[in-house]
Formats: sequence, C-alpha cells, structure tokens
Amino acid sequence: MATSHIPLHPCSWLLSQLPGLSEAEVAQWQQLGITTTAQLLQASRTSNQKQTLAAQLKLPLQKVRKWIAIAHLAQLPSVGCTHCGVLLHAGVASIAQLAQTPVQRLHAQLLRFYVAQLQRRDLCPTVEEVQVWIQEARAFARR
Repeated sequence: MATSHIPLHPCSWLLSQLPGLSEAEVAQWQQLGITTTAQLLQASRTSNQKQTLAAQLKLPLQKVRKWIAIAHLAQLPSVGCTHCGVLLHAGVASIAQLAQTPVQRLHAQLLRFYVAQLQRRDLCPTVEEVQVWIQEARAFARR
C-alpha cells in the first residue's frame, strides 16, 4: 500500500484529551502555559527542558517522559488520543519505534493487552488499523 496519501502534518490535541491524564494534572500543565500536545512537545525538546518541567510540576521525570511519549504518539492522525496510551502500554514509546515494529508482532502485543487488561478481545484494533499506524509512523520518520 502506497503511503503517498498519508498526511504528514502532526496532530495536536488538548492535554485534557490524552488518556489517563487527570484534571489535576491538566491544571498543573496549564499553570505552565501548556494546554496542547504540540506545546508539550515544543517545551520538552531537550533533556534539560524535560528536567525543568518535572521540577516545575513536582513530578518524577519518568512521569513527565510518559506524557511526552503519549503526546508524541498522538501526533499520528490514525493513532491520536484513542490509541496512544495503548501503544505505550504495548511497549512502543516513539513514532520512530512504531515505524520499525513489525505489524504482526505489534498486533499480537496489543491483543495480549486487551485480553489481559480489559478481558475484551473485540476492542483490539485490527491488523489493518495497526498497519496504517505503522505506515503513518514511517511517513513521519522520513520527514
């Protein structure tokens, strides 16, 4: 399947749309002037910026890195806020990593997650959906 039709424009979301981010955590980010995933990614490009954010938020650096990874994955239009969290749970922490992941292996990991955590095989994205995520990730990685 050709990837020429895949948009290369990253999506930005309100932080309140990210899965698992509490209202209190959203409010903490807002106090720093960060309300969208694009702003979060812009404010956390360097290691020093990440450490500064963690200190300002009084959060462990690992937790800040988690939200950055989720925001990064959410840039992909087909992943968005719907699937970014589950990708992180499946061990995919970046668009570059997603681009390198074999579709069948990732689908199997996702299926294990949905069955183990939610007892719902039917909620797992299809192999075709996972393939689109990977194709988008490859297109983004080539930019």
